Amino acid sequence: MKGFIVSTSQRMINNRAHVLIFGRSEKGESFLTINHYQPYFFIKEEDQKKALKFENFEYKKTKLKNFQDEKLLKILVDEPKEVNQLRQIFEEEGIECFEADIIYKRRFLIDNKLSGTIEVKGEFDYQEDVKVFREPEIKPADCKIKLKVMSIDIETDPKAKRIFSIAMAQDKFEKVLVISNQKLKKAESFGDEEDLLERLFDIIDEQDPDIITGWNFIDFDLKVIKERCKKLEIPFLLGKGRTEGRLIVRKGFFQTSKASAQGRQIIDLMPWIQPTVKLPDYRLETVAQHFVKEGKIKSVPPSEIEEYLKKSPQKVVDYNLQDAILVLKIIEKSGVLDLNMRRSIATGLLLDEVKGSISALDSLYLRRLRDRNYVAPSVKHTTKEFPIMGGYVMESKPGIYDNIIVLDFKSLYPSLMRTFNIDPLMFGKKGITAPNGATFSKTKGVMPEILQELWELREEYRKKKDEPGRYAIKILMNSFFGVMASPNCRFFNLELANSITGFAQLFVKKTAEMVKDKGYDVIYSDTDSVFIIAGDNPEKIGKQLAKELNITIKDFINKTYKIDSYLELEFEKAYTQFLMPKLRGSTKGAKKKYAGLVNGKLEITGLEAVRSDWTPLAKKFQEELLLQIFKKKEPTKFIQKFVEDLKKGKYDKLLVYKKRLRKELEDYAVNTPHKKAAMKLIEAKGKLKTTTISYIITKDGPEPIEAIKNNPDYKHYAEKQIKPIADSLLTFFNTDFNTIIKNKNQKTLFNF
Repeated sequence: MKGFIVSTSQRMINNRAHVLIFGRSEKGESFLTINHYQPYFFIKEEDQKKALKFENFEYKKTKLKNFQDEKLLKILVDEPKEVNQLRQIFEEEGIECFEADIIYKRRFLIDNKLSGTIEVKGEFDYQEDVKVFREPEIKPADCKIKLKVMSIDIETDPKAKRIFSIAMAQDKFEKVLVISNQKLKKAESFGDEEDLLERLFDIIDEQDPDIITGWNFIDFDLKVIKERCKKLEIPFLLGKGRTEGRLIVRKGFFQTSKASAQGRQIIDLMPWIQPTVKLPDYRLETVAQHFVKEGKIKSVPPSEIEEYLKKSPQKVVDYNLQDAILVLKIIEKSGVLDLNMRRSIATGLLLDEVKGSISALDSLYLRRLRDRNYVAPSVKHTTKEFPIMGGYVMESKPGIYDNIIVLDFKSLYPSLMRTFNIDPLMFGKKGITAPNGATFSKTKGVMPEILQELWELREEYRKKKDEPGRYAIKILMNSFFGVMASPNCRFFNLELANSITGFAQLFVKKTAEMVKDKGYDVIYSDTDSVFIIAGDNPEKIGKQLAKELNITIKDFINKTYKIDSYLELEFEKAYTQFLMPKLRGSTKGAKKKYAGLVNGKLEITGLEAVRSDWTPLAKKFQEELLLQIFKKKEPTKFIQKFVEDLKKGKYDKLLVYKKRLRKELEDYAVNTPHKKAAMKLIEAKGKLKTTTISYIITKDGPEPIEAIKNNPDYKHYAEKQIKPIADSLLTFFNTDFNTIIKNKNQKTLFNF
């Protein structure tokens, strides 16, 4: 039998530690495997006698070594918790422990090389509808599985002290449980919450979802359900076999709540979606309109649910069910479940863990490390004494240009790690010397091996036009540099991390020099890209330059280091019109800020129009002003009219600032505008329901959009939002915003 691993747990059975794997099979069956696995960790063989003075333990000699090639002893214990207990005793006595921090369940998956999917062979029986294997043979598998996903949404009173209805949607199953005495479509009616909640858990058990999800699901819906269960003394039966679920709600805006249930994944869809798409906000309505092109039912105001429940309960049922259905549709249209299943298969992490880059590297690296008879250090949680060296960013040459081409290194940091064998195991050995002096053996390391396999997998996904798979691998590969630069990673090494950025700086600078040698001007370079004035036929020039430079770079690496190059410079794009702005108040060029036209479409990087701390007003003005200039249109009248329309209130809907609270209000030393707006919102509404404060600047200062009392301060918007953007462009034409606004009779500005 083959299947997908949904969740794992651990259990002591007859005083022996066991790992339980819950999953869904190819045939759609729910299954459970139960395997005994003895917890362990390592110490150096030379520390054996010293360790035995402090504690008796079971041990085995091994052929395994640490990174310094010292022999290791395997320490075996009965229970997972004893690993940490022994480690604490040993480390207090100066005895180093290896791989002593790895979670027991993950250790089992790593040692058995299980990554998302599994093949199970052995005897089984059924417990209810679950296929149970005891001590089966297990191994990795290649298969496609469709998981069962249930979306849940609740409607409550304004203070979330009573649940009025609960909607559930899964595949073709749609049901709303509602407090009502009427017979309603797609609904079951109940006289009280007790019966409603008990029926909820019955349905979860009957439908047996692998994933239970919703929008803002854990911090609101599940939290309220759990609180009502506690109040009404009803078991919180989310897990398989009608087992109790666990909910840990983190108070405050800045911690992540977590829920778990035996045999299932409890996922809040909103944090899954946020990294995949940039939207003005992440309300269900906004996200649904983006992916599904439909939204919530508007005929039922959320504040009037209780009234509608009395006079028109069917509308409440329809409203509630639509929210649950929208979540399933977003999952389908966004491909986010496919993406995270690919990430699970690529890394060996469970669905609720796949966002963890450090865990992903651990999972991939430790499997391959053991094949080489090596053992990794335990995580030490050190601190960075010095910052990581950054990528090279050339000071730009400001101006407005025609025909700029961009050449870009494909996956630069992973390519450098492959090329120069940058790897924790090979660090400090003779062979290759990095620009910062770090050395690496030429014997192929674990990290380059992982990257090569991922590279091949990404290419396979690309050929199959499997975008979620390709994107999952891209995210994973690009995370490795940041992971090894983190003190929370077991492989953290400042010299190693700086060797990557050192090589990156070397080759970006060298590429700019080679471009100049070929007679072209470089106006900017940034981390992995160079911007070049191309003249006529920019696309042809860009492709030819990339081809020639790749040959030169390959020859340079071969001659200098006697190794093969995996670096690949690509022609990325050609801007027919391009702006490189000056630093505000300076003649020097800005960094990481530019805009241009590509195939007639405006692209903006780093400027106000794409920054979340500027208003939609600034975005509209900047985009339209750039198009005026790029398309050789006279901008004088446009600027004057835009300001006039602003003062007339034409753009009032675009005046909203959005700023996220990053700490509790009392912890702000400065009375910032968004703090002031947040305090006014609390005064008006009683409490904050979000960390993102939306406000406008009025004659009385910042006011939240939910409680605006005064007129907008148009002078503020003209001076703080319009003027800086206008001046950043007008400086190239020896004029400024104030001159244009004062000189209403000015007919033209530029000689086109």
